[in-house]
Amino acid sequence: MVGGPPCQGFSQLGSGHAGDPRNRLWEDYLRFVTTIKPKVFVLENVDRFIKSDEFEEFLAATERGQPLGEYSLAFGVLNSADYGVPQSRRRTIVIGTHKDLTLVDLPRPSHTKSRRLLGKRADPALFSTSTGAGLKPWETVESVFHRSSRKKIQGTELPSRQAEVLPGIVVPGAYRTADLHVGRNPKPLSLARYAAIPPGGNRYDLRGKTALIDGRELALSTASWDNHNSGSADVMGRLRIDRPSVTIRTEFFKPEKGRYLHPFENRPITHYEAALIQGFPEDYQWYGTKLEIARQIGNAVPVGLGSAIAESIHNHLQLR
Repeated sequence: MVGGPPCQGFSQLGSGHAGDPRNRLWEDYLRFVTTIKPKVFVLENVDRFIKSDEFEEFLAATERGQPLGEYSLAFGVLNSADYGVPQSRRRTIVIGTHKDLTLVDLPRPSHTKSRRLLGKRADPALFSTSTGAGLKPWETVESVFHRSSRKKIQGTELPSRQAEVLPGIVVPGAYRTADLHVGRNPKPLSLARYAAIPPGGNRYDLRGKTALIDGRELALSTASWDNHNSGSADVMGRLRIDRPSVTIRTEFFKPEKGRYLHPFENRPITHYEAALIQGFPEDYQWYGTKLEIARQIGNAVPVGLGSAIAESIHNHLQLR
Protein backbone atom coordinates (compact mmCIF):
# COMPACT_ATOMS: atom_id res chain seq x y z
CA MET A 1 0.00 0.00 0.00
CA VAL A 2 1.38 3.39 -1.02
CA GLY A 3 0.09 6.84 -0.09
CA GLY A 4 0.96 10.45 0.58
CA PRO A 5 -1.32 12.33 2.97
CA PRO A 6 -1.60 15.99 1.84
CA CYS A 7 1.52 17.87 2.87
CA GLN A 8 0.43 21.53 2.74
CA GLY A 9 0.18 21.78 6.53
CA PHE A 10 3.89 20.93 6.85
CA SER A 11 5.21 22.59 3.71
CA GLN A 12 7.39 25.71 3.93
CA LEU A 13 5.03 27.22 1.36
CA GLY A 14 1.96 26.42 3.45
CA SER A 15 0.58 28.21 6.45
CA GLY A 16 2.73 26.21 8.84
CA HIS A 17 0.02 26.34 11.50
CA ALA A 18 0.13 23.56 14.06
CA GLY A 19 -3.66 23.46 14.01
CA ASP A 20 -4.01 22.98 10.24
CA PRO A 21 -6.57 20.14 9.90
CA ARG A 22 -4.58 18.67 7.01
CA ASN A 23 -1.82 17.85 9.51
CA ARG A 24 -4.02 15.06 10.87
CA LEU A 25 -4.73 13.28 7.59
CA TRP A 26 -1.99 10.75 8.32
CA GLU A 27 -4.54 9.27 10.76
CA ASP A 28 -6.80 8.38 7.84
CA TYR A 29 -3.86 6.76 6.10
CA LEU A 30 -3.18 4.79 9.28
CA ARG A 31 -6.84 3.71 9.33
CA PHE A 32 -6.49 2.27 5.84
CA VAL A 33 -3.31 0.42 6.81
CA THR A 34 -4.90 -1.16 9.88
CA THR A 35 -7.97 -2.14 7.84
CA ILE A 36 -6.19 -3.58 4.78
CA LYS A 37 -3.18 -4.96 6.70
CA PRO A 38 -0.71 -4.98 3.77
CA LYS A 39 2.62 -6.79 4.02
CA VAL A 40 4.37 -3.50 3.32
CA PHE A 41 3.18 0.12 3.25
CA VAL A 42 4.88 3.32 2.09
CA LEU A 43 4.05 6.81 3.35
CA GLU A 44 5.45 9.92 1.65
CA ASN A 45 5.40 13.53 2.80
CA VAL A 46 7.53 16.68 2.72
CA ASP A 47 10.86 16.66 4.53
CA ARG A 48 9.53 18.77 7.43
CA PHE A 49 7.02 16.07 8.35
CA ILE A 50 9.77 14.03 10.00
CA LYS A 51 10.38 16.85 12.52
CA SER A 52 6.71 17.41 13.35
CA ASP A 53 4.72 16.48 16.44
CA GLU A 54 2.44 14.49 14.17
CA PHE A 55 5.33 12.30 13.08
CA GLU A 56 6.14 11.57 16.75
CA GLU A 57 2.53 10.48 17.15
CA PHE A 58 2.83 8.33 14.05
CA LEU A 59 5.89 6.59 15.54
CA ALA A 60 4.05 6.07 18.81
CA ALA A 61 1.35 4.20 16.88
CA THR A 62 3.87 1.42 16.14
CA GLU A 63 4.41 0.59 19.81
CA ARG A 64 3.14 -2.69 21.18
CA GLY A 65 -0.63 -2.71 21.53
CA GLN A 66 -1.06 0.37 19.31
CA PRO A 67 -2.76 0.42 15.85
CA LEU A 68 0.53 -0.07 13.94
CA GLY A 69 2.04 -2.37 16.56
CA GLU A 70 2.29 -5.16 13.98
CA TYR A 71 4.69 -3.13 11.82
CA SER A 72 8.36 -2.20 11.94
CA LEU A 73 9.43 1.06 10.29
CA ALA A 74 12.34 2.26 8.20
CA PHE A 75 12.23 6.01 7.61
CA GLY A 76 14.30 8.99 6.60
CA VAL A 77 14.54 12.00 4.29
CA LEU A 78 15.48 10.98 0.76
CA ASN A 79 16.62 13.30 -2.03
CA SER A 80 15.39 12.33 -5.49
CA ALA A 81 18.69 13.52 -6.98
CA ASP A 82 20.37 10.61 -5.18
CA TYR A 83 18.27 8.24 -7.31
CA GLY A 84 19.06 9.55 -10.79
CA VAL A 85 16.38 12.25 -10.98
CA PRO A 86 17.58 15.61 -12.41
CA GLN A 87 15.91 17.40 -9.50
CA SER A 88 16.85 18.09 -5.89
CA ARG A 89 13.66 17.18 -4.04
CA ARG A 90 13.74 16.05 -0.41
CA ARG A 91 10.90 13.93 0.94
CA THR A 92 10.16 12.01 4.12
CA ILE A 93 9.75 8.34 3.23
CA VAL A 94 8.40 5.74 5.66
CA ILE A 95 8.41 2.04 4.78
CA GLY A 96 6.43 -0.13 7.17
CA THR A 97 6.94 -3.90 7.13
CA HIS A 98 4.66 -6.41 8.85
CA LYS A 99 6.57 -8.04 11.71
CA ASP A 100 6.02 -11.47 10.15
CA LEU A 101 8.61 -10.35 7.58
CA THR A 102 12.15 -9.04 7.85
CA LEU A 103 12.35 -5.25 7.62
CA VAL A 104 12.33 -3.63 4.17
CA ASP A 105 14.98 -0.91 4.30
CA LEU A 106 15.10 2.39 2.44
CA PRO A 107 16.63 2.10 -1.04
CA ARG A 108 20.35 2.74 -1.34
CA PRO A 109 21.31 5.82 -3.40
CA SER A 110 22.62 5.30 -6.92
CA HIS A 111 23.98 8.85 -7.34
CA THR A 112 25.79 11.41 -5.22
CA LYS A 113 26.33 15.15 -5.34
CA SER A 114 30.07 15.18 -5.89
CA ARG A 115 33.33 13.34 -5.39
CA ARG A 116 34.11 15.80 -2.59
CA LEU A 117 31.21 14.56 -0.48
CA LEU A 118 32.71 11.07 -0.43
CA GLY A 119 36.04 12.25 0.91
CA LYS A 120 39.44 12.98 -0.61
CA ARG A 121 40.23 9.30 -1.10
CA ALA A 122 36.97 8.38 -2.78
CA ASP A 123 37.30 5.35 -5.03
CA PRO A 124 37.03 6.48 -8.69
CA ALA A 125 35.04 3.29 -9.32
CA LEU A 126 32.18 4.87 -7.42
CA PHE A 127 31.75 7.20 -10.37
CA SER A 128 31.84 4.58 -13.09
CA THR A 129 29.08 5.07 -15.63
CA SER A 130 28.55 1.32 -15.97
CA THR A 131 25.37 0.05 -14.40
CA GLY A 132 25.75 -1.22 -10.86
CA ALA A 133 29.41 -0.22 -10.51
CA GLY A 134 28.66 2.30 -7.76
CA LEU A 135 27.53 5.83 -7.18
CA LYS A 136 27.31 8.15 -10.16
CA PRO A 137 27.31 11.96 -10.13
CA TRP A 138 23.95 13.69 -9.87
CA GLU A 139 22.05 14.03 -13.14
CA THR A 140 21.70 17.59 -14.39
CA VAL A 141 18.84 19.18 -16.36
CA GLU A 142 21.01 19.41 -19.47
CA SER A 143 19.51 16.26 -21.02
CA VAL A 144 15.96 17.54 -20.36
CA PHE A 145 16.54 20.81 -22.19
CA HIS A 146 18.44 19.08 -24.96
CA ARG A 147 15.29 17.02 -25.60
CA SER A 148 12.93 19.99 -25.39
CA SER A 149 15.11 22.08 -27.72
CA ARG A 150 14.18 19.68 -30.53
CA LYS A 151 10.47 20.39 -30.05
CA LYS A 152 8.66 23.59 -30.95
CA ILE A 153 6.38 25.11 -28.32
CA GLN A 154 2.82 24.54 -29.52
CA GLY A 155 1.02 27.75 -28.56
CA THR A 156 -0.28 28.47 -25.09
CA GLU A 157 -3.16 25.99 -24.72
CA LEU A 158 -3.49 22.23 -24.73
CA PRO A 159 -5.23 20.59 -27.72
CA SER A 160 -9.00 20.42 -27.46
CA ARG A 161 -9.75 16.82 -26.43
CA GLN A 162 -12.14 15.07 -24.12
CA ALA A 163 -12.22 11.63 -22.57
CA GLU A 164 -14.76 9.75 -20.49
CA VAL A 165 -12.64 8.53 -17.56
CA LEU A 166 -15.59 7.08 -15.64
CA PRO A 167 -19.21 6.57 -16.70
CA GLY A 168 -20.67 10.05 -17.13
CA ILE A 169 -17.45 11.84 -16.12
CA VAL A 170 -15.80 13.65 -19.03
CA VAL A 171 -12.53 15.57 -18.62
CA PRO A 172 -9.98 17.15 -20.96
CA GLY A 173 -7.49 14.65 -22.37
CA ALA A 174 -5.84 12.34 -22.86
CA TYR A 175 -2.56 14.14 -23.42
CA ARG A 176 0.84 12.53 -23.77
CA THR A 177 3.73 14.18 -21.98
CA ALA A 178 4.98 15.22 -25.41
CA ASP A 179 1.75 17.22 -25.89
CA LEU A 180 2.48 19.42 -22.89
CA HIS A 181 5.09 21.65 -24.53
CA VAL A 182 2.89 24.74 -24.36
CA GLY A 183 3.94 28.21 -23.24
CA ARG A 184 2.44 31.38 -21.80
CA ASN A 185 1.86 34.97 -22.96
CA PRO A 186 4.15 37.00 -20.67
CA LYS A 187 3.60 40.74 -20.48
CA PRO A 188 6.30 43.05 -21.91
CA LEU A 189 7.60 43.83 -18.40
CA SER A 190 8.03 40.13 -17.67
CA LEU A 191 9.84 39.59 -20.98
CA ALA A 192 12.20 42.45 -20.17
CA ARG A 193 12.92 40.91 -16.78
CA TYR A 194 13.65 37.52 -18.31
CA ALA A 195 16.06 39.09 -20.80
CA ALA A 196 17.93 40.89 -18.01
CA ILE A 197 18.61 37.76 -15.96
CA PRO A 198 21.89 36.02 -16.88
CA PRO A 199 22.52 32.24 -16.71
CA GLY A 200 22.16 31.11 -13.11
CA GLY A 201 20.82 34.54 -12.10
CA ASN A 202 17.74 35.60 -10.16
CA ARG A 203 15.81 38.64 -8.91
CA TYR A 204 18.96 40.27 -7.55
CA ASP A 205 20.15 40.82 -11.13
CA LEU A 206 17.20 43.13 -11.78
CA ARG A 207 18.18 45.76 -9.22
CA GLY A 208 18.90 49.16 -10.70
CA LYS A 209 17.92 48.07 -14.21
CA THR A 210 15.21 49.62 -16.37
CA ALA A 211 13.61 48.97 -19.73
CA LEU A 212 11.67 51.09 -22.19
CA ILE A 213 8.18 49.60 -22.36
CA ASP A 214 5.32 51.24 -24.24
CA GLY A 215 7.24 54.52 -24.28
CA ARG A 216 7.92 54.49 -20.52
CA GLU A 217 11.12 53.75 -18.64
CA LEU A 218 10.17 51.12 -16.07
CA ALA A 219 12.19 49.59 -13.25
CA LEU A 220 12.67 45.85 -13.67
CA SER A 221 12.87 45.13 -9.97
CA THR A 222 10.21 45.91 -7.39
CA ALA A 223 10.36 47.72 -4.05
CA SER A 224 9.50 44.46 -2.32
CA TRP A 225 12.38 42.61 -3.97
CA ASP A 226 14.80 45.49 -3.39
CA ASN A 227 13.97 45.61 0.32
CA HIS A 228 14.21 41.86 0.74
CA ASN A 229 17.81 40.75 1.11
CA SER A 230 17.05 37.52 2.94
CA GLY A 231 14.79 34.62 2.09
CA SER A 232 14.61 32.80 -1.21
CA ALA A 233 17.15 33.77 -3.85
CA ASP A 234 15.37 31.54 -6.36
CA VAL A 235 12.62 34.03 -7.24
CA MET A 236 12.88 34.92 -10.95
CA GLY A 237 15.82 32.53 -11.14
CA ARG A 238 17.13 30.57 -14.09
CA LEU A 239 17.61 26.84 -13.74
CA ARG A 240 21.30 25.99 -13.83
CA ILE A 241 22.08 23.76 -16.79
CA ASP A 242 24.91 21.96 -14.95
CA ARG A 243 22.88 21.02 -11.85
CA PRO A 244 19.67 19.22 -10.95
CA SER A 245 16.66 21.53 -10.85
CA VAL A 246 15.14 22.92 -7.71
CA THR A 247 11.98 21.22 -6.43
CA ILE A 248 9.27 21.28 -9.10
CA ARG A 249 6.14 22.63 -7.41
CA THR A 250 2.59 23.09 -8.66
CA GLU A 251 3.22 26.63 -9.96
CA PHE A 252 6.47 25.89 -11.76
CA PHE A 253 5.22 27.96 -14.72
CA LYS A 254 5.48 31.17 -12.65
CA PRO A 255 9.11 32.41 -12.34
CA GLU A 256 8.05 34.80 -9.59
CA LYS A 257 7.44 31.66 -7.48
CA GLY A 258 10.94 30.22 -7.81
CA ARG A 259 13.85 29.23 -10.03
CA TYR A 260 11.69 28.24 -12.98
CA LEU A 261 13.14 30.20 -15.88
CA HIS A 262 14.64 28.26 -18.78
CA PRO A 263 18.45 28.02 -18.39
CA PHE A 264 19.09 30.30 -21.37
CA GLU A 265 15.84 31.07 -23.24
CA ASN A 266 13.75 34.03 -22.08
CA ARG A 267 10.72 32.11 -20.84
CA PRO A 268 9.47 29.94 -17.99
CA ILE A 269 9.77 26.19 -18.30
CA THR A 270 6.86 24.39 -19.92
CA HIS A 271 4.65 21.62 -18.54
CA TYR A 272 6.56 19.24 -20.83
CA GLU A 273 9.92 20.22 -19.36
CA ALA A 274 8.62 20.04 -15.79
CA ALA A 275 7.22 16.55 -16.43
CA LEU A 276 10.57 15.42 -17.85
CA ILE A 277 12.37 16.80 -14.80
CA GLN A 278 9.98 14.73 -12.67
CA GLY A 279 10.95 11.69 -14.74
CA PHE A 280 7.70 11.04 -16.62
CA PRO A 281 8.10 9.29 -19.98
CA GLU A 282 7.07 10.89 -23.26
CA ASP A 283 4.04 8.61 -23.65
CA TYR A 284 2.64 9.03 -20.13
CA GLN A 285 -1.04 10.01 -20.31
CA TRP A 286 -2.45 13.06 -18.53
CA TYR A 287 -6.05 14.16 -17.97
CA GLY A 288 -7.42 17.53 -16.91
CA THR A 289 -6.99 21.21 -17.62
CA LYS A 290 -3.63 22.88 -18.02
CA LEU A 291 -3.74 24.02 -14.39
CA GLU A 292 -4.87 20.62 -13.11
CA ILE A 293 -2.05 18.87 -14.95
CA ALA A 294 0.45 21.36 -13.48
CA ARG A 295 -0.76 20.36 -10.02
CA GLN A 296 -0.41 16.68 -10.90
CA ILE A 297 3.16 17.26 -12.07
CA GLY A 298 4.15 19.35 -9.05
CA ASN A 299 2.55 17.05 -6.47
CA ALA A 300 4.00 13.84 -7.88
CA VAL A 301 6.79 11.78 -6.37
CA PRO A 302 9.60 11.80 -8.97
CA VAL A 303 9.46 8.62 -11.01
CA GLY A 304 13.07 7.68 -10.28
CA LEU A 305 12.58 7.90 -6.52
CA GLY A 306 9.30 6.00 -6.65
CA SER A 307 10.93 3.29 -8.80
CA ALA A 308 13.82 2.92 -6.35
CA ILE A 309 11.42 2.45 -3.45
CA ALA A 310 9.29 -0.04 -5.39
CA GLU A 311 12.36 -1.98 -6.52
CA SER A 312 13.65 -2.19 -2.95
CA ILE A 313 10.33 -3.65 -1.78
CA HIS A 314 10.00 -5.99 -4.77
CA ASN A 315 13.53 -7.39 -4.41
CA HIS A 316 13.05 -7.89 -0.67
CA LEU A 317 9.80 -9.83 -1.12
CA GLN A 318 11.25 -11.85 -4.01
CA LEU A 319 14.07 -13.09 -1.76
CA ARG A 320 11.69 -14.49 0.83
